[in-house]
Amino acid sequence: MSWILLIIGGLFEVGFASCLGKANETKGVESTYWMLGFIVCLSLSMLLLYKASQELPIGTAYAVWTGIGAVGTVIVGIIVFKEPATFWRIFFLTTLISSIIGLKFVSSN
Repeated sequence: MSWILLIIGGLFEVGFASCLGKANETKGVESTYWMLGFIVCLSLSMLLLYKASQELPIGTAYAVWTGIGAVGTVIVGIIVFKEPATFWRIFFLTTLISSIIGLKFVSSN
């Protein structure tokens, strides 16, 4: 169950980073709504990380949570924000995903 909470928390991390990006692109009331989404996603992400770290080693939990957030945010950046999908970005994204999977397999929980 802790791994599921951690994965969901990582997805909310993608949400808060994406909301922050959209808030920077917009103005007025729309920007305020994106900032509210940022605050909600940030709060849920931190809460889920906290809950998962009660059963998982904090080093593993934090690394996986951050990795999910980083990978997801890069993918959202490429798809939504039209950031470049260069060979090296994809290469290092792949190595990051491999590292996250490796941490899951070597974790004691």
